[in-house]
Amino acid sequence: MELAKLVYETTASFPSNEKYGLTSQINRAAVSVPSNIAEGAGRNSTKEFAQFLSIALGSAFELETQLLLASSIGLIKEASLYPLLGQLEQIQKMIHSFRSSIIKKSNI
Repeated sequence: MELAKLVYETTASFPSNEKYGLTSQINRAAVSVPSNIAEGAGRNSTKEFAQFLSIALGSAFELETQLLLASSIGLIKEASLYPLLGQLEQIQKMIHSFRSSIIKKSNI
């Protein structure tokens, strides 16, 4: 959720003509990561939880792509981009490891 907050703070400085474009896409992907983890945790099976973790991981990679695109077109400065990408990479690794761990433990 901290990353989503940082992403919202970053996209707040995007031009208004991007409000319904890249800004919206980036914000939705950022919110999707913790939302899918939470939804999966509330499910009744490990298999469903693993599926929601997969969706969260996909959203994390989608967010990475969108941040890189925003940077390449000058919406995010490198000084702001690299801390976001560093935190995002850690989150991607954690989700992947957690998903692998619960799959191994439950023999899915």
